Amino acid sequence: MSDNKPISQLLSFIQSNDWIVQVFLIVFVSLLLSFVARRTINKIGIRLQKTVNPWDDIVIHSLQKPVAWLIWLLGLTFAADVVHDQSGATIFEAVAPVREIGVILILTLFLLDLIRGTQQILIASEAESGERDFDAHTVEAISKLIRISIIITSALVTLQTLGFSVSGVLAFGGIGGIAIGFAAKDLLSNFFGGLMIYMDRPFKVGDWIRSNDRDIEGTVEHIGWRLTRIRTFDKRPLYIPNSIFATITVENPSRMTNRRIYETIGIRYDDSVKMDAIVKDVKQMLLDHPEINTKATLIVNFVSFSASSIDFFVYTFTKTTDWVDFHEIKQDILLKIMSIIDHHGAEMAFPTTTLHVESIPEPLQIFHNKEP
Repeated sequence: MSDNKPISQLLSFIQSNDWIVQVFLIVFVSLLLSFVARRTINKIGIRLQKTVNPWDDIVIHSLQKPVAWLIWLLGLTFAADVVHDQSGATIFEAVAPVREIGVILILTLFLLDLIRGTQQILIASEAESGERDFDAHTVEAISKLIRISIIITSALVTLQTLGFSVSGVLAFGGIGGIAIGFAAKDLLSNFFGGLMIYMDRPFKVGDWIRSNDRDIEGTVEHIGWRLTRIRTFDKRPLYIPNSIFATITVENPSRMTNRRIYETIGIRYDDSVKMDAIVKDVKQMLLDHPEINTKATLIVNFVSFSASSIDFFVYTFTKTTDWVDFHEIKQDILLKIMSIIDHHGAEMAFPTTTLHVESIPEPLQIFHNKEP
């Protein structure tokens, strides 16, 4: 009988303190579920990595930590509820709000991680395909706005959970927003100007832009929420408030499809009979040139009688948009035009003046021969 006494005492202790067993079981089940969930998510992730679709990988990666945290949060708070029912301590009354706030925070972290992964996928896909539907700076700006929206929403829901009136907070925020708006009008206009740059994408980092409305020309180095930094061609940094771009016209030569060659060339009036042959040969030379875009407008025509020459003009487009290559091609074409003119025995004109005299009067005999 003495051997059964410790067992009976243990059973009696368990019966009188069954809440301890419940707490132990809850913690043990939480540990087991966390282990199983982690292993399951890892196995699913390994299989999904073999697929071409990257979106399922991002979802699985974003779920790994939040699922484990959620299991432990629920397990520990349910265990704390059991202890509260047993002890009645006031401190355990905070368990329910902690559980609700914890769920909100875990969901917020999951969404933030998901947005961050989506941003990386969009930037990587744009870099690989070369498409311009999404550029890195636009994606980054939009993801920042979404993350800020998620954080503000979770903060408002958390305040509501804690018993604060969200309507009162929003009303106070509205009044404060009006005051801040008047105090920081220029700052807000620059912020929304930067937002419009990100959304409309008139230019991006690396583009060459210029504006005839303002003395602005250079390469875009950075687009911030308040300022855009442009590096001029003499290597000076130019800091422009974003609100300026809403009131000026911006030209983006980096997005041109071709570069234009537009030149007027004059030959002497003495070579007027050779003009037709020269124009035809120049046009054929352009059609045969490998760097000329023959699908674009191509015009070579006798155009005017000038004071010292008869002129024809060349209007065509190169295939390249590179500034240095363009000038090499333009030089080659101008040299070929000079060669064609020379081949036809003509000469390029320069400013001259011809004086026509109808008759030359006889010289007057002022002095007469006289005998001394």
